[in-house]
Amino acid sequence: MDTREIVIVGAGIVGLSIAWQLCRRGHRRVLVLEKGAGTGEGSTGASSAVCRYRYSASQMIRLARTGIDEYRNWASFTGLSSPRAEFANDGVLWFTGADTAWADREHARMGALGIRTAILDNQALAEAFPAINPCTRAVDLAAPDEHLCGGGGRHLLELDGGHMDPVNAAQDLLEACRTAGVEVKFNARVDDIEQAGGRVGGLSLASGERIAAGCIVNAAGPWCNELYAAAGLQPPMPMTPVRIQVVYLDRTPGISGNIPVCADIQSGIYFRTQNRGQQLLVSSVREEDEQEQVDNPDHYLTVADDLFRLEKLHLLQHRVPGLVLDRSVRDYCGLYTVNQSDVHPVVGAYGPDGFFVANGFSGHGFKTAPAIGAMLARHITGNVLAGEDVQDDHWLSPNRDPIAIDTRSVLA
Repeated sequence: MDTREIVIVGAGIVGLSIAWQLCRRGHRRVLVLEKGAGTGEGSTGASSAVCRYRYSASQMIRLARTGIDEYRNWASFTGLSSPRAEFANDGVLWFTGADTAWADREHARMGALGIRTAILDNQALAEAFPAINPCTRAVDLAAPDEHLCGGGGRHLLELDGGHMDPVNAAQDLLEACRTAGVEVKFNARVDDIEQAGGRVGGLSLASGERIAAGCIVNAAGPWCNELYAAAGLQPPMPMTPVRIQVVYLDRTPGISGNIPVCADIQSGIYFRTQNRGQQLLVSSVREEDEQEQVDNPDHYLTVADDLFRLEKLHLLQHRVPGLVLDRSVRDYCGLYTVNQSDVHPVVGAYGPDGFFVANGFSGHGFKTAPAIGAMLARHITGNVLAGEDVQDDHWLSPNRDPIAIDTRSVLA
Protein backbone atom coordinates (compact mmCIF):
# COMPACT_ATOMS: atom_id res chain seq x y z
CA MET A 1 0.00 0.00 0.00
CA ASP A 2 1.29 3.45 -0.98
CA THR A 3 2.11 5.69 1.99
CA ARG A 4 1.99 9.50 1.93
CA GLU A 5 2.37 12.24 4.47
CA ILE A 6 -0.55 14.31 3.17
CA VAL A 7 -3.21 13.56 0.55
CA ILE A 8 -5.22 16.38 -1.00
CA VAL A 9 -8.40 15.47 -2.87
CA GLY A 10 -9.08 17.95 -5.68
CA ALA A 11 -6.64 19.43 -8.20
CA GLY A 12 -8.43 22.69 -8.89
CA ILE A 13 -6.96 26.07 -8.00
CA VAL A 14 -7.66 25.59 -4.28
CA GLY A 15 -6.28 22.05 -3.96
CA LEU A 16 -3.14 22.91 -5.93
CA SER A 17 -2.65 26.11 -3.91
CA ILE A 18 -2.75 24.05 -0.72
CA ALA A 19 -0.23 21.59 -2.15
CA TRP A 20 2.09 24.42 -3.24
CA GLN A 21 1.89 26.19 0.11
CA LEU A 22 2.78 22.89 1.82
CA CYS A 23 5.77 22.60 -0.55
CA ARG A 24 6.90 26.08 0.38
CA ARG A 25 6.99 24.86 3.98
CA GLY A 26 9.22 21.90 3.10
CA HIS A 27 6.57 19.18 2.78
CA ARG A 28 7.27 17.13 -0.35
CA ARG A 29 5.57 13.78 0.34
CA VAL A 30 2.24 15.21 -0.76
CA LEU A 31 -0.15 13.46 -3.13
CA VAL A 32 -2.96 15.26 -4.96
CA LEU A 33 -5.83 13.14 -6.26
CA GLU A 34 -8.17 14.40 -8.97
CA LYS A 35 -11.17 12.47 -10.24
CA GLY A 36 -11.04 14.25 -13.61
CA ALA A 37 -8.64 13.74 -16.50
CA GLY A 38 -6.91 17.09 -15.90
CA THR A 39 -6.88 20.18 -13.75
CA GLY A 40 -9.59 22.75 -14.32
CA GLU A 41 -12.40 20.30 -15.08
CA GLY A 42 -14.40 21.47 -12.07
CA SER A 43 -15.20 24.99 -10.89
CA THR A 44 -11.75 26.34 -11.76
CA GLY A 45 -12.11 25.84 -15.50
CA ALA A 46 -15.34 27.84 -15.65
CA SER A 47 -14.25 30.56 -13.23
CA SER A 48 -14.27 34.16 -14.42
CA ALA A 49 -11.19 34.58 -12.18
CA VAL A 50 -12.06 38.16 -11.24
CA CYS A 51 -9.57 39.49 -8.69
CA ARG A 52 -11.39 42.18 -6.74
CA TYR A 53 -10.84 43.31 -3.18
CA ARG A 54 -14.16 44.73 -2.06
CA TYR A 55 -16.16 42.52 0.33
CA SER A 56 -18.57 43.18 3.19
CA ALA A 57 -16.26 41.57 5.77
CA SER A 58 -12.86 43.13 6.44
CA GLN A 59 -11.36 39.65 6.89
CA MET A 60 -12.37 38.75 3.34
CA ILE A 61 -10.78 41.93 2.01
CA ARG A 62 -7.51 40.96 3.72
CA LEU A 63 -7.79 37.43 2.35
CA ALA A 64 -8.42 38.74 -1.17
CA ARG A 65 -5.50 41.15 -0.82
CA THR A 66 -3.14 38.32 0.10
CA GLY A 67 -4.35 36.13 -2.76
CA ILE A 68 -4.21 38.91 -5.35
CA ASP A 69 -0.73 39.93 -4.21
CA GLU A 70 0.46 36.45 -5.18
CA TYR A 71 -1.25 36.64 -8.59
CA ARG A 72 0.32 40.04 -9.21
CA ASN A 73 3.73 38.48 -8.51
CA TRP A 74 2.94 35.13 -10.09
CA ALA A 75 6.38 34.19 -11.43
CA SER A 76 7.96 34.85 -8.06
CA PHE A 77 5.22 32.99 -6.19
CA THR A 78 5.32 29.88 -8.38
CA GLY A 79 9.07 29.93 -9.01
CA LEU A 80 8.44 29.50 -12.74
CA SER A 81 10.60 31.45 -15.17
CA SER A 82 7.86 31.58 -17.83
CA PRO A 83 4.42 31.02 -16.26
CA ARG A 84 1.43 30.59 -18.55
CA ALA A 85 -0.82 32.92 -16.58
CA GLU A 86 -0.37 36.67 -16.45
CA PHE A 87 -2.24 39.06 -14.20
CA ALA A 88 -4.32 41.56 -16.19
CA ASN A 89 -4.30 44.70 -14.04
CA ASP A 90 -7.35 46.27 -15.70
CA GLY A 91 -8.79 47.60 -12.42
CA VAL A 92 -12.23 46.85 -10.99
CA LEU A 93 -14.93 49.50 -11.46
CA TRP A 94 -18.03 49.49 -9.25
CA PHE A 95 -21.35 51.00 -10.39
CA THR A 96 -23.78 51.57 -7.53
CA GLY A 97 -26.62 53.51 -9.09
CA ALA A 98 -28.22 56.47 -7.37
CA ASP A 99 -26.42 56.00 -4.03
CA THR A 100 -23.59 58.46 -4.72
CA ALA A 101 -22.34 58.23 -1.12
CA TRP A 102 -21.59 54.49 -1.42
CA ALA A 103 -18.38 55.00 -3.38
CA ASP A 104 -17.02 57.50 -0.86
CA ARG A 105 -17.84 55.24 2.08
CA GLU A 106 -16.16 52.26 0.43
CA HIS A 107 -13.19 54.38 -0.65
CA ALA A 108 -12.58 55.31 3.00
CA ARG A 109 -13.14 51.77 4.27
CA MET A 110 -10.90 50.13 1.68
CA GLY A 111 -8.19 52.74 2.19
CA ALA A 112 -8.11 51.99 5.90
CA LEU A 113 -7.35 48.36 4.98
CA GLY A 114 -4.54 49.30 2.62
CA ILE A 115 -6.46 48.88 -0.66
CA ARG A 116 -5.81 51.52 -3.32
CA THR A 117 -9.03 52.93 -4.79
CA ALA A 118 -10.11 56.07 -6.61
CA ILE A 119 -13.41 57.91 -6.98
CA LEU A 120 -14.48 58.69 -10.56
CA ASP A 121 -17.30 61.07 -11.37
CA ASN A 122 -18.97 60.75 -14.76
CA GLN A 123 -16.47 63.02 -16.49
CA ALA A 124 -13.43 61.24 -15.01
CA LEU A 125 -14.93 57.89 -15.92
CA ALA A 126 -15.49 59.00 -19.53
CA GLU A 127 -11.88 60.16 -19.78
CA ALA A 128 -10.45 56.96 -18.29
CA PHE A 129 -12.80 54.49 -20.00
CA PRO A 130 -14.49 56.10 -23.03
CA ALA A 131 -16.32 52.89 -24.01
CA ILE A 132 -18.21 52.72 -20.67
CA ASN A 133 -21.61 54.34 -20.07
CA PRO A 134 -21.70 55.97 -16.57
CA CYS A 135 -25.51 55.98 -16.35
CA THR A 136 -26.86 55.72 -12.79
CA ARG A 137 -30.49 54.99 -13.71
CA ALA A 138 -31.82 51.45 -13.42
CA VAL A 139 -32.81 49.65 -16.62
CA ASP A 140 -36.33 48.28 -16.60
CA LEU A 141 -36.05 45.03 -18.54
CA ALA A 142 -39.83 44.94 -18.93
CA ALA A 143 -39.62 48.13 -21.01
CA PRO A 144 -35.98 48.49 -22.06
CA ASP A 145 -36.69 50.80 -25.01
CA GLU A 146 -38.09 53.43 -22.66
CA HIS A 147 -34.83 53.80 -20.72
CA LEU A 148 -33.17 57.22 -20.75
CA CYS A 149 -29.58 57.32 -19.55
CA GLY A 150 -28.49 60.04 -17.18
CA GLY A 151 -27.78 60.88 -13.59
CA GLY A 152 -24.69 62.14 -11.84
CA GLY A 153 -22.55 59.30 -10.59
CA ARG A 154 -19.63 58.67 -8.27
CA HIS A 155 -18.01 55.34 -9.04
CA LEU A 156 -15.37 53.33 -7.18
CA LEU A 157 -12.29 52.04 -9.00
CA GLU A 158 -10.02 49.41 -7.43
CA LEU A 159 -6.67 50.35 -8.92
CA ASP A 160 -4.88 47.05 -8.36
CA GLY A 161 -7.67 44.62 -9.26
CA GLY A 162 -8.02 42.65 -12.46
CA HIS A 163 -8.27 39.06 -13.63
CA MET A 164 -6.30 35.96 -14.68
CA ASP A 165 -6.78 33.00 -16.95
CA PRO A 166 -7.89 30.36 -14.41
CA VAL A 167 -6.82 27.25 -16.32
CA ASN A 168 -3.38 28.67 -17.06
CA ALA A 169 -2.97 29.57 -13.40
CA ALA A 170 -3.91 26.03 -12.35
CA GLN A 171 -1.51 24.58 -14.92
CA ASP A 172 1.26 26.77 -13.52
CA LEU A 173 0.62 25.48 -10.01
CA LEU A 174 0.54 21.93 -11.32
CA GLU A 175 3.96 22.43 -12.90
CA ALA A 176 5.35 24.09 -9.77
CA CYS A 177 4.08 21.27 -7.54
CA ARG A 178 5.38 18.50 -9.76
CA THR A 179 8.76 20.19 -10.11
CA ALA A 180 8.97 20.30 -6.31
CA GLY A 181 8.22 16.58 -6.03
CA VAL A 182 4.49 16.53 -5.41
CA GLU A 183 2.68 13.73 -7.24
CA VAL A 184 -0.63 14.58 -8.87
CA LYS A 185 -2.80 11.69 -10.04
CA PHE A 186 -5.71 12.21 -12.41
CA ASN A 187 -8.65 9.83 -12.99
CA ALA A 188 -8.37 8.98 -9.30
CA ARG A 189 -11.76 9.05 -7.60
CA VAL A 190 -11.90 8.43 -3.85
CA ASP A 191 -14.36 5.77 -2.68
CA ASP A 192 -13.64 5.51 1.04
CA ILE A 193 -11.68 7.18 3.82
CA GLU A 194 -10.27 4.81 6.39
CA GLN A 195 -10.27 5.70 10.09
CA ALA A 196 -9.06 4.10 13.30
CA GLY A 197 -8.92 5.38 16.85
CA GLY A 198 -10.57 8.68 15.98
CA ARG A 199 -8.16 9.66 13.22
CA VAL A 200 -7.80 9.13 9.49
CA GLY A 201 -5.52 6.35 8.33
CA GLY A 202 -5.81 6.45 4.56
CA LEU A 203 -8.19 6.13 1.66
CA SER A 204 -9.17 3.81 -1.16
CA LEU A 205 -9.83 4.71 -4.79
CA ALA A 206 -12.46 3.50 -7.22
CA SER A 207 -9.63 1.62 -8.96
CA GLY A 208 -9.09 -0.45 -5.83
CA GLU A 209 -5.80 1.23 -4.93
CA ARG A 210 -5.26 1.98 -1.23
CA ILE A 211 -3.16 4.83 0.11
CA ALA A 212 -2.07 5.25 3.73
CA ALA A 213 -2.01 8.84 5.00
CA GLY A 214 -2.26 10.51 8.37
CA CYS A 215 -3.58 13.74 6.86
CA ILE A 216 -6.33 14.07 4.24
CA VAL A 217 -7.64 17.35 2.80
CA ASN A 218 -11.07 17.72 1.25
CA ALA A 219 -10.62 20.31 -1.52
CA ALA A 220 -13.00 18.56 -3.91
CA GLY A 221 -15.11 21.59 -4.85
CA PRO A 222 -18.63 20.63 -6.00
CA TRP A 223 -17.79 16.99 -5.18
CA CYS A 224 -16.94 17.76 -1.54
CA ASN A 225 -20.12 16.12 -0.25
CA GLU A 226 -18.96 12.79 -1.72
CA LEU A 227 -15.80 13.01 0.34
CA TYR A 228 -17.68 13.92 3.52
CA ALA A 229 -19.84 10.84 2.95
CA ALA A 230 -16.74 8.69 2.36
CA ALA A 231 -15.52 9.81 5.80
CA GLY A 232 -18.91 9.12 7.38
CA LEU A 233 -19.46 12.83 8.03
CA GLN A 234 -22.12 15.42 7.45
CA PRO A 235 -20.64 18.65 6.07
CA PRO A 236 -20.19 21.34 8.74
CA MET A 237 -22.60 23.60 6.85
CA PRO A 238 -24.85 22.76 3.88
CA MET A 239 -22.73 22.70 0.70
CA THR A 240 -24.74 22.94 -2.50
CA PRO A 241 -23.40 22.86 -6.07
CA VAL A 242 -25.26 25.50 -8.09
CA ARG A 243 -25.22 26.18 -11.82
CA ILE A 244 -23.69 29.49 -12.90
CA GLN A 245 -24.20 30.86 -16.42
CA VAL A 246 -21.70 32.94 -18.40
CA VAL A 247 -22.05 34.61 -21.82
CA TYR A 248 -19.23 35.97 -23.97
CA LEU A 249 -18.79 37.56 -27.39
CA ASP A 250 -16.23 39.29 -29.58
CA ARG A 251 -15.41 42.90 -28.85
CA THR A 252 -16.83 45.11 -31.59
CA PRO A 253 -14.16 46.86 -33.71
CA GLY A 254 -14.11 50.55 -32.94
CA ILE A 255 -14.71 50.23 -29.19
CA SER A 256 -11.82 52.30 -27.95
CA GLY A 257 -9.80 52.44 -24.76
CA ASN A 258 -9.40 50.10 -21.84
CA ILE A 259 -12.34 48.25 -20.33
CA PRO A 260 -11.91 47.38 -16.66
CA VAL A 261 -13.60 44.59 -14.77
CA CYS A 262 -17.01 46.09 -14.02
CA ALA A 263 -19.37 45.23 -11.17
CA ASP A 264 -22.75 46.78 -11.87
CA ILE A 265 -24.64 46.29 -8.62
CA GLN A 266 -27.79 48.10 -9.75
CA SER A 267 -28.14 46.13 -13.00
CA GLY A 268 -26.97 42.88 -11.41
CA ILE A 269 -24.15 42.00 -13.81
CA TYR A 270 -20.39 41.91 -13.91
CA PHE A 271 -18.26 41.87 -17.03
CA ARG A 272 -14.63 41.89 -18.10
CA THR A 273 -12.49 41.41 -21.17
CA GLN A 274 -10.79 38.14 -22.03
CA ASN A 275 -8.56 36.74 -24.78
CA ARG A 276 -6.21 39.75 -24.50
CA GLY A 277 -9.06 42.22 -24.70
CA GLN A 278 -10.61 40.79 -27.86
CA GLN A 279 -13.75 39.45 -26.15
CA LEU A 280 -16.19 40.49 -23.42
CA LEU A 281 -17.54 38.10 -20.81
CA VAL A 282 -20.68 38.84 -18.78
CA SER A 283 -22.48 37.08 -15.95
CA SER A 284 -24.70 37.83 -12.96
CA VAL A 285 -24.16 39.10 -9.42
CA ARG A 286 -27.79 38.54 -8.45
CA GLU A 287 -28.64 36.06 -5.71
CA GLU A 288 -31.56 34.72 -7.74
CA ASP A 289 -29.13 33.61 -10.47
CA GLU A 290 -27.16 31.55 -7.93
CA GLN A 291 -29.96 29.25 -6.76
CA GLU A 292 -30.24 26.51 -9.38
CA GLN A 293 -29.05 23.52 -7.39
CA VAL A 294 -27.29 20.66 -9.17
CA ASP A 295 -27.92 17.16 -7.83
CA ASN A 296 -25.02 15.54 -9.68
CA PRO A 297 -21.99 17.75 -10.48
CA ASP A 298 -20.90 15.19 -13.07
CA HIS A 299 -24.05 15.88 -15.11
CA TYR A 300 -25.70 19.29 -15.45
CA LEU A 301 -26.78 21.66 -18.24
CA THR A 302 -23.66 23.40 -19.54
CA VAL A 303 -25.30 25.92 -21.90
CA ALA A 304 -26.98 29.13 -20.79
CA ASP A 305 -30.73 29.73 -20.81
CA ASP A 306 -32.05 31.91 -23.64
CA LEU A 307 -33.63 34.43 -21.23
CA PHE A 308 -30.39 34.73 -19.26
CA ARG A 309 -28.47 35.42 -22.46
CA LEU A 310 -30.92 38.06 -23.66
CA GLU A 311 -31.13 39.91 -20.34
CA LYS A 312 -27.41 39.95 -19.58
CA LEU A 313 -26.46 40.96 -23.11
CA HIS A 314 -28.96 43.83 -23.03
CA LEU A 315 -27.53 45.04 -19.71
CA LEU A 316 -24.00 44.68 -21.06
CA GLN A 317 -24.91 46.70 -24.15
CA HIS A 318 -26.31 49.40 -21.85
CA ARG A 319 -22.89 49.70 -20.19
CA VAL A 320 -20.91 49.33 -23.45
CA PRO A 321 -23.17 51.11 -25.98
CA GLY A 322 -20.86 50.52 -28.94
CA LEU A 323 -21.13 46.75 -28.59
CA VAL A 324 -22.79 44.96 -31.51
CA LEU A 325 -24.48 41.64 -30.73
CA ASP A 326 -23.59 39.26 -33.53
CA ARG A 327 -22.91 35.61 -34.30
CA SER A 328 -19.93 35.59 -31.97
CA VAL A 329 -22.21 35.30 -28.91
CA ARG A 330 -21.49 32.05 -27.04
CA ASP A 331 -21.98 30.76 -23.52
CA TYR A 332 -21.08 28.11 -20.98
CA CYS A 333 -21.92 27.11 -17.42
CA GLY A 334 -19.88 26.22 -14.37
CA LEU A 335 -20.50 25.44 -10.72
CA TYR A 336 -20.22 27.34 -7.47
CA THR A 337 -20.28 25.32 -4.28
CA VAL A 338 -22.45 27.53 -2.10
CA ASN A 339 -22.23 27.39 1.67
CA GLN A 340 -25.92 27.88 2.35
CA SER A 341 -25.30 29.09 5.91
CA ASP A 342 -23.27 32.21 5.13
CA VAL A 343 -21.79 31.98 1.57
CA HIS A 344 -18.24 31.88 2.96
CA PRO A 345 -15.81 28.94 2.79
CA VAL A 346 -15.05 26.56 5.61
CA VAL A 347 -11.30 26.07 6.15
CA GLY A 348 -9.61 24.01 8.84
CA ALA A 349 -9.72 20.78 10.82
CA TYR A 350 -13.03 18.92 10.95
CA GLY A 351 -14.14 15.50 12.18
CA PRO A 352 -11.48 12.86 12.89
CA ASP A 353 -7.90 13.90 13.62
CA GLY A 354 -5.98 14.49 10.43
CA PHE A 355 -9.03 15.46 8.34
CA PHE A 356 -9.00 19.02 6.96
CA VAL A 357 -11.44 20.83 4.69
CA ALA A 358 -11.48 23.78 2.29
CA ASN A 359 -14.98 23.90 0.80
CA GLY A 360 -18.00 26.10 0.08
CA PHE A 361 -16.26 29.01 -1.62
CA SER A 362 -19.53 30.31 -3.07
CA GLY A 363 -17.76 32.05 -5.97
CA HIS A 364 -14.83 33.41 -3.92
CA GLY A 365 -12.39 30.56 -4.59
CA PHE A 366 -10.08 31.79 -7.32
CA LYS A 367 -9.01 35.17 -5.96
CA THR A 368 -8.47 33.80 -2.45
CA ALA A 369 -6.87 30.46 -3.39
CA PRO A 370 -3.21 31.32 -2.66
CA ALA A 371 -4.23 32.79 0.71
CA ILE A 372 -6.49 29.83 1.53
CA GLY A 373 -3.63 27.50 0.63
CA ALA A 374 -1.38 29.31 3.09
CA MET A 375 -4.06 29.32 5.77
CA LEU A 376 -4.66 25.59 5.55
CA ALA A 377 -0.94 24.83 5.28
CA ARG A 378 -0.47 26.71 8.55
CA HIS A 379 -3.31 24.70 10.11
CA ILE A 380 -1.66 21.44 9.06
CA THR A 381 1.99 22.25 9.77
CA GLY A 382 1.97 25.15 12.23
CA ASN A 383 4.64 26.72 10.04
CA VAL A 384 4.37 30.45 9.25
CA LEU A 385 6.58 31.73 6.43
CA ALA A 386 8.51 34.95 6.80
CA GLY A 387 6.47 37.93 5.65
CA GLU A 388 3.10 36.17 5.70
CA ASP A 389 0.16 38.38 6.61
CA VAL A 390 -1.43 36.26 9.33
CA GLN A 391 -4.60 37.81 10.70
CA ASP A 392 -7.04 35.28 12.15
CA ASP A 393 -6.60 31.80 10.69
CA HIS A 394 -9.67 30.48 12.50
CA TRP A 395 -12.41 32.88 11.46
CA LEU A 396 -13.43 30.48 8.64
CA SER A 397 -13.39 27.47 10.98
CA PRO A 398 -15.80 24.69 9.96
CA ASN A 399 -17.09 24.76 13.55
CA ARG A 400 -17.92 28.49 13.59
CA ASP A 401 -21.27 30.16 13.91
CA PRO A 402 -22.51 31.55 10.58
CA ILE A 403 -20.96 34.88 9.61
CA ALA A 404 -23.32 37.87 9.50
CA ILE A 405 -23.65 38.97 5.84
CA ASP A 406 -25.26 41.89 3.98
CA THR A 407 -26.07 39.87 0.85
CA ARG A 408 -26.12 36.19 -0.06
CA SER A 409 -24.86 36.78 -3.58
CA VAL A 410 -21.30 36.41 -4.87
CA LEU A 411 -20.77 40.03 -3.77
CA ALA A 412 -21.15 39.12 -0.07
